[in-house]
Amino acid sequence: MKIIQTIVGVMEVFCYLVYDEASGDGILIDPAGDTDRLMKLLEERGVKLRYIVNTHGHADHTCGNEELKKRTGAPIVMHATDDTFFQRPESQAFAGMMGFVPSPPADVRVGDGTELSFGDITMKFLHTPGHTPGGCCILIDGHLFTGDTLFVGAVGRTDLPGASFDQLIQSLKNKVLALPPQTVVWPGHDYGDRPYSSVREERETNPYITDFIDD
Repeated sequence: MKIIQTIVGVMEVFCYLVYDEASGDGILIDPAGDTDRLMKLLEERGVKLRYIVNTHGHADHTCGNEELKKRTGAPIVMHATDDTFFQRPESQAFAGMMGFVPSPPADVRVGDGTELSFGDITMKFLHTPGHTPGGCCILIDGHLFTGDTLFVGAVGRTDLPGASFDQLIQSLKNKVLALPPQTVVWPGHDYGDRPYSSVREERETNPYITDFIDD
């Protein structure tokens, strides 16, 4: 398995290309713009895009969905709750007001524990609400792609519609911290002192975990 982390879009989102080197099948997680560059990356690596995967429905993470789907034919994947929430007219209007292209509806709606495969790789969706109602972390072979649920040393904001700080803390406690400590954490933005971390490091140093979650 190969993982490529790259920053895309005006909000500098971490997008991830994950692919099976043997088959060439791959996914893009949160392809939030810079579609020409992502297409070139796929071509250079010889990757057939099987899924366009979103950790959550905020437009800064989904604004590349429509163009990428047009150019690759890959289906859009999102948790069912966020797909419904962010297809509402007010959510679409807010995305447009912020200068983003709203995402089309998801082609594949997932839930907690849903597994999808590409090549010989299987990804598992962990529903981690708090930043958004249908936010997810994506677990792939000891690597956790956390979107805006968990950053290096921080967490996603909870002052937007559909967010809940209490839910976010419970998601971290019950889903993220339940994983093996060596699990690699790949966040949705480069807000920390390094671009990736581990469950162990975040348990020991992230103030939102040390201050709000009892062991």
